Amino acid sequence: MDTDDQEFEPAFRCLTDPVLAQLSTGLDGLDALASEERRALLAGATEAVTEAVRRKVSRLLLLELNAARVTGGLAAADSAERWAEFVGRAGTLDFWRSMEEHYPTLLPRLAAVISGRADAAYELGRRFGNSRSQIADLVAEPDPHLRSVTFGAGDSHQRGRSVAVLELSERNVVYKPRPLGIDVALGAFLDRVFDGVPATERIRVPTVANCGTYGWSEFIQHRYCASPRELRTYYTRIGHWLALARLFGTTDLHAENVIAAGDTPVVIDCETVFTPLQAIKPYDAGDALDRAAAMLAGTVWSSGLLPSRGAALGWRGVDISAGGALPGQQPELRIPRIVGSGTDRARVELGTVAGSAALNLPGPQPDLHEYWPQVLAGFDELTERLRDRDAAGQLAPAMRLFEDVEIRAVLRATEAYAELGRMLWHPVSLHDEASAVERATALLSKQSEATPAAPSDPAVIAAEVAELLDGDIPYFYTTSDAGWLRGPRETSWGPPHDVVADALAHWRSAELTLEREVIRSSLVCAYINDGYLLGDQPMPVADRHRRDLAGRRLRLAASVVERLVESAVRGDDGTATWIAPVMNPTGWSVQPLNADGYSGAPGVALLLAGYQHEVEAGRALPVAGVPELLAATVRNVRMADDARLVRLQAPYRSRPDSPGLYVGLGSQIWCWSQLASLGAVDPAEADRRIDGLAGLLPAALAETADTDLLQGLAGGVLTLLRLADRTSDQRYVEHALSAGERLIELARVTEGRAWWPAPLWPNGIGGFGHGATGIGWALAQLGQRTGRADCSAMADAAFAFEESLWDPAEGGWRDAREESGIATAWCHGATGIGLASAALLRRGYAGTTDHASVVRRAAESCWHRGMGWNHTICHGDLGCWELLAAAGELGLAPAGVDRAEVEAYIVASIEQNDAASGLARSAFVPGLMPGLGGVAYQLLRMDPDCPLPSALIID
Repeated sequence: MDTDDQEFEPAFRCLTDPVLAQLSTGLDGLDALASEERRALLAGATEAVTEAVRRKVSRLLLLELNAARVTGGLAAADSAERWAEFVGRAGTLDFWRSMEEHYPTLLPRLAAVISGRADAAYELGRRFGNSRSQIADLVAEPDPHLRSVTFGAGDSHQRGRSVAVLELSERNVVYKPRPLGIDVALGAFLDRVFDGVPATERIRVPTVANCGTYGWSEFIQHRYCASPRELRTYYTRIGHWLALARLFGTTDLHAENVIAAGDTPVVIDCETVFTPLQAIKPYDAGDALDRAAAMLAGTVWSSGLLPSRGAALGWRGVDISAGGALPGQQPELRIPRIVGSGTDRARVELGTVAGSAALNLPGPQPDLHEYWPQVLAGFDELTERLRDRDAAGQLAPAMRLFEDVEIRAVLRATEAYAELGRMLWHPVSLHDEASAVERATALLSKQSEATPAAPSDPAVIAAEVAELLDGDIPYFYTTSDAGWLRGPRETSWGPPHDVVADALAHWRSAELTLEREVIRSSLVCAYINDGYLLGDQPMPVADRHRRDLAGRRLRLAASVVERLVESAVRGDDGTATWIAPVMNPTGWSVQPLNADGYSGAPGVALLLAGYQHEVEAGRALPVAGVPELLAATVRNVRMADDARLVRLQAPYRSRPDSPGLYVGLGSQIWCWSQLASLGAVDPAEADRRIDGLAGLLPAALAETADTDLLQGLAGGVLTLLRLADRTSDQRYVEHALSAGERLIELARVTEGRAWWPAPLWPNGIGGFGHGATGIGWALAQLGQRTGRADCSAMADAAFAFEESLWDPAEGGWRDAREESGIATAWCHGATGIGLASAALLRRGYAGTTDHASVVRRAAESCWHRGMGWNHTICHGDLGCWELLAAAGELGLAPAGVDRAEVEAYIVASIEQNDAASGLARSAFVPGLMPGLGGVAYQLLRMDPDCPLPSALIID
């Protein structure tokens, strides 16, 4: 619960004050502390206890306030006075005791929260007094005195214990209520690995004083890099940490655990340096998918250092990685907030808050794509050094430094624990705790089925729930030689094994090619949905000759398909997939290909089917293994579709897929249809699967919050219209109208211009994939099909918004996501804008926009500004080619530019620069829209006789 005021505090001081008074008395008995130090500890504890209780009871107090107002239980004259009346009443023990009938376990649980944090504060005070000499040595301060304490620098564990930051006379120190043997061992290991290199010139961990069951750590001050040279060094050292994370099997290196101290990323919390290897839960969608997931889980991807988008409730789309967490690339978080505080109408509403700037960032707006090559170079550099040490017999002895030290294991995501904790403190749960505990137990058990690392033992799960009831996050730990985990309430979990030996053996088996590909590919995940990265300069194209253009084009297409064949992950059951950046509803993620046409397996299957079709027609070069790979990829898509059906029949409700035309159910429907038309699947099977997917659309449309074409309502509208064309079933048109009416309701209209707020851009954005043009394109077709004038009028208003972004001086449409800049991509910019207008011209759409002018200007912008950045169809040259070809057919191409000239440019560019995806130019991305699969697809479509349909305009 988030609130900006402290007005609820008097309501529960009657609960906290007696305990804090006892704490004060206890602190007075610590002769090793000066009086001002005792006051500082008491002040910090008071703040920590107050905040903990406020978060637990604010919702409950609001409910009781509302009940008192509705029943007439408040007699004051106005709303503010009634609030004060209620808070005064709530500030008595009689009030809290009166609630025992409805909330029987509330007071004992609050007592545990309050006393736990007070006891933790007393423990810290006693330990500080006993450790003053060690702290003096650590901070180089002869007589350190405590001035203030801030508790809660990390999650609370084991009865309210948490990391705390102590302000001393001259500097700060960090208190950690756990053994710091792992910190000492890691520091010594780094000294050996970087033998002779001063700690100030390499990666390091804070200096610590280990006092057995607790310890003190150097406080690391955040500092931005002062120059490009320092930034290059910083990201090289991120690569060094990646190399070590791969050696140890480290996890949990998220943004809060790494601080940028100038040119050095300092890992301030290394308790999860070793993470026991776990089996991967089968997806039940083919061996290839399971094998790819296992391969990926064993790479540096699991470290938490590489950019990645969260999928947990409350964190969907958020990148908390130490190597990413970029400002401006994070969705706003929706959290419950108190509104109307100070009145008897106070209530809880979900509000959005922007994430705070992360201390892992080496600059206020780091150009991550510019420095990512240093990350890979750093990984290679230290990996080679480690391999040399291993070959010389020095690595295994150095690893023995970690014997017998305590290692923490994070078995479930902290966000999952936090969500369950909030549920267990909800008034409904407090009223019927037994049912709430049963729900929490069932959810943890269900998670254990999907996540082998998560405990499934009922005794362990019961202990986890008990910790959450007390307001703590469950804590698991082991030692390197034991392996089995000790958990909350004296429980244990897992088999014994040698954690260090296992990590070393796993590192020695590393496939470095895969590790490097994962590092390269992860870059795009730092950017929430751009999907492409522009360099400072376009790729050079020296010679654009037209000699043997068709033959060169076919050879290039074949070379891309050969790479597909070579890079596939294959299963023993005849399935195949790839590991690559994939576009999900929450953003980009490196993973086995998902079930979408945009960047997933169905799109790759469509490419392979199209390629084989063209080989058989004599318009493509045969590539060994394509028929077998096509069959294996289709089998993978088929098994994923079957697995979805199994999930839908499960007793628990799963989140519906998005309804979008490119990422979502619409894309899958289109791919099944095209696979049937190309002879890759039986038409009867395609019809059956399309009908099944179509049945999921109403629920997906009802739950989506997205409005765009790519994955939201607009994409669902067009999918439903295409289904109506296919089946002549009028119900699809009715569903499309319902979705269209929601789009109209959600529109913001000013001066005849319509836009739709997006999570990162509340004032709307333009473009086809995510913005106004795509939504307008869907509404225009809905209006044509149904005769609904409101749909057509809103479409024209959307096109008017896009026109407001036209910059005649720059010759393009401004990218509303940026402060400046012209966009030319299909997803954001001229390519998609122009293709939409070209499609409407072909349909004979009569609106208020001059679509011929739009096509002409878009083609000019693409040719002069959009070429040379990468080769994809979503945001590169092959997308521009489709628009320029369409403009030529309509007589609207740029002056003096013919189709052969465009194709000669593209063929020469690929020959001279290699096919580039734009996500990370040196990474191989197989996806149809954002990757090299689409490059091969468009190279085939350049043949005038090629029947393959457009993947950009599904019309």
